[in-house]
Amino acid sequence: MKTLKFAVLPGDYIGPEVMSVALDVLKAATEPAGIKLDYTEAHVGGAGIDNEGKALPDSTIKVCEEADAILFGSIGGPKWENLPPAEQPERAALLPIRKHFNLFANLRPGLLYQELTDASPLKAERIPEGIDMVCVRELTGGIYFGPKRTETLEDGDIQATDEMVYKKSEIERILDVAIASAKARSGKICSVDKANVLTTSVLWRKTATEYVAKHAPEIELSHMYVDNAAMQMARDPNQFDVIVTENMFGDIISDEMGIVCGSLGMLSSASLGTGKNKYDLPFGLYEPSGGTAPDIAGKGIANPCAQILSAALMLRYSFGENEIAEKIEKAVKQAVMDGFRTGDISFGKPSIGTKEMAAAIIERL
Repeated sequence: MKTLKFAVLPGDYIGPEVMSVALDVLKAATEPAGIKLDYTEAHVGGAGIDNEGKALPDSTIKVCEEADAILFGSIGGPKWENLPPAEQPERAALLPIRKHFNLFANLRPGLLYQELTDASPLKAERIPEGIDMVCVRELTGGIYFGPKRTETLEDGDIQATDEMVYKKSEIERILDVAIASAKARSGKICSVDKANVLTTSVLWRKTATEYVAKHAPEIELSHMYVDNAAMQMARDPNQFDVIVTENMFGDIISDEMGIVCGSLGMLSSASLGTGKNKYDLPFGLYEPSGGTAPDIAGKGIANPCAQILSAALMLRYSFGENEIAEKIEKAVKQAVMDGFRTGDISFGKPSIGTKEMAAAIIERL
């Protein structure tokens, strides 16, 4: 019997609610294949602060180090917003865990089923068949991880500085991830930068052009400035297939992609590292794209699909269980096609709760 060993970090507010049913779906999908789930839960985010004094406790790091992947929940919320910025859950847990495990590549599928086009703020005639794209975001470089300082100038004014730094090797390794994604899709990559202003983007564009031409000449590569890419995303998202970009631009573009796709409750993500697990596959962290939704926490009405689809990504990338991952993805889509809806995707029609949505998905496995 194959055993999948992973860490489970449920997070805050709706995090534990959707994580619980995602594990139910994982169990239902893997048991028929003779696969055993071996997971350990640990605190992170606000739960880490409340229970162990910091957002990313040492005990949680240890649990993750002993696992082959991390299934992560949403973290943060108003309860901890009065803390100093450096101690708040999002900054004190997500950035350190990415750095600790060198999780350099974020893959965020932008998927809107045809049946849910009404969920998008775009006119239905612009996306008659829904949306299907992937944003590949560099995750451990750029301005978020560059040197930072705050200083008082001679005239008494205060100046803060964040440096954007990229090495050619960092750009090449994220391009490898984008190339692999494009080969599995339509063979098209749009590299997003700001090469008309930023020196890092000049290097980014030059590296992308040369690297793709050398290592994947069959890939159709295009370039776009980030401001134009943001506009084009709102105008015609389906012109994109695979977008690859640096950390801050990817943060913004992938969130915009989430908006045009209607509901963050449907969007999964994977953050892959340089390290390998015992299966010689990428060690990764898998999490929903949405937040903790404090306003509906405890009501049992949160959409679990993003967490469930993130678990499917974990099966695919860190455990090589592509067939089971695809079964879960098809079951989620079939449940939606059959009319099962949580409140965020119901558009005024009858809606069901978190557990009922998970049950509908399990029935369709």
